[in-house]
Amino acid sequence: MSIISYSIFRYLGTGQSLASLHFSFLIGKSTASVIIRETCVAIWNALHAAVMGQPQKEQWQEIADVFMQTCQFPNCAGAIDGKHIRIKKPVRTGSQFYNYKKYFSYVLFAMCDANYSFRYIDVGSYGSRSDSAVFAHSEFGKLLHDKALDLPENTALPGTTSPAMPFVFVADEAFALGENLMRPYSIRGLSLARRVFNYRLTRARRVVECAFGILANKWRFLHTPIHLKLETAISAVKAACVLHNFVRARDGFNFEDSLTHSLHSHRPSVVRGHRQGAAVREQFTAYFMSPHGALPWQLDSI
Repeated sequence: MSIISYSIFRYLGTGQSLASLHFSFLIGKSTASVIIRETCVAIWNALHAAVMGQPQKEQWQEIADVFMQTCQFPNCAGAIDGKHIRIKKPVRTGSQFYNYKKYFSYVLFAMCDANYSFRYIDVGSYGSRSDSAVFAHSEFGKLLHDKALDLPENTALPGTTSPAMPFVFVADEAFALGENLMRPYSIRGLSLARRVFNYRLTRARRVVECAFGILANKWRFLHTPIHLKLETAISAVKAACVLHNFVRARDGFNFEDSLTHSLHSHRPSVVRGHRQGAAVREQFTAYFMSPHGALPWQLDSI
């Protein structure tokens, strides 16, 4: 393995500073920065299409089948969330990257499947933006809004014949409710059925939290502020995400890797859903309380 390969994987795997790489490999700090940027771009270009290509209709169905088997949430095509990546303040950016936690960051928005692999990422939005704003301006959000994701046709939930239900993505309360996007009910005055729905949604949504945990614990430069130029810092995170998928496909999954991570969630914001999304959520709520959709342990877990 060349000195370039050693230095890039030493940085991604340990989070060592450029000064440390300078002393370890006898290369200049600026040279180390260039190596990191160019290698990360090359990794992204080489692996992106192979390990993070946009799913087609058959692949969406396979993702939903795994969600049903592992999380018991039918017609679920993925879990979405956003995380703050801590960085040094980019030059001439004012407070755009200054988040509510009082540090500078940009946002890693991701959609993952039930195997903890990222199916879509958007990297680099201002840390001051909310999850819903990042989602709305992302390519994935626009494709979902325009119904251009090639999702399977609406189908009845397991054990039922009607109504035909859309395939959905699960998210937390920071996102707006939609026909294809489910979020939990507000915690105020919840009925038993709604508490069960929130529990079932959380079981499915937690996979994206676990994916972030695996990512940060495998590529430990994410545990500390990234002291690189903004473009290089974005390229490093994109490279880590495709390497995450590459390793996941070959090494499998160790649950303990996902228990802790240093990526910070966004602050929930108040966003409104629409009536069609509310109707879909009510149908899921009723199904989870029915004989066909209820889990034996769900009432003991809320």
